[in-house]
Amino acid sequence: MYNWIIWFHVASFVSWFAAIFYLPRLFVYHKEHEENAGFLEVAKIMEYKLYKYIGVPAMWATILSGATMIYLSMSLYEVNLFATGGWLHAKLLFVTLLVIYFISLGMIRKKLENGTCNKSGKFFRYYNEVPTVLLLLIVAMVVVKPF
Repeated sequence: MYNWIIWFHVASFVSWFAAIFYLPRLFVYHKEHEENAGFLEVAKIMEYKLYKYIGVPAMWATILSGATMIYLSMSLYEVNLFATGGWLHAKLLFVTLLVIYFISLGMIRKKLENGTCNKSGKFFRYYNEVPTVLLLLIVAMVVVKPF
């Protein structure tokens, strides 16, 4: 059963990151085509559906399956993951930062929808790099377990 939970966790993680990577790109297009009302309406729908119907469920699936893996490791396999080094603490810190980043995307989406976002397309191009760094750090903590 544990391997199926790992499979589900990875699938959820990939789905969540698909939303995390694409949403700021939609924000770039949104800001750079503000004069095109028809495009803005389509962009708003895409942003909403990507965040609410893909991103949010995938985030919760990732968090819950990750918590389940920690629980099962500690109870069934009698492994205290928190005593095996700081890699899990670091991973959970980076995941927490990723959740905060994702919530910020939801707040930005609402501002764009209301027309109150003063960020530029260039800002969103840079902001889109944050999850890449977090992805590299999270995967490194799991695979390499550096400490």
